[in-house]
Amino acid sequence: MTDWIAWFVLAGALVAVEMFTGTFYLLMIAIGFAAGGAAALAGGAMPLQFVAAATIGVLATFGLRRSRWGRIVRSDARRDPNVNLDIGQTLVVDAWSGGEGGVRTARVMYRGALWDVELEQGAPAVPGAHVIREVRGNRLIVANSGSKHR
Repeated sequence: MTDWIAWFVLAGALVAVEMFTGTFYLLMIAIGFAAGGAAALAGGAMPLQFVAAATIGVLATFGLRRSRWGRIVRSDARRDPNVNLDIGQTLVVDAWSGGEGGVRTARVMYRGALWDVELEQGAPAVPGAHVIREVRGNRLIVANSGSKHR
């Protein structure tokens, strides 16, 4: 088997393994292996093939890391609807309790159970429909329905 075939077979194997991981980093290394195969196909010596594969693989990996697909996105899980499916759901609060300027709380029936509900900072304390904005332990933090308050 010639050098260029070996490089492209290895690149194809990395692409196949990448399909199971979904991270794109193995794909960047596969691009480097394909560059080594292209160098071999062009008649380059083995050291040139390795340098081409390593250079292109490292540059592709750093390029991916700097792109929007390679960035690690850290979000607050308490407010992330992808983590907690209750966020964005609506519930009805009949009455609020708590003093002026203090934390407004209520007990509501939600999903067949009684929950402690706290009104989001700065939201008006009126009875009616509210949207769940955050979950802190077993307490739901809500804002008025239709409110863009965050």
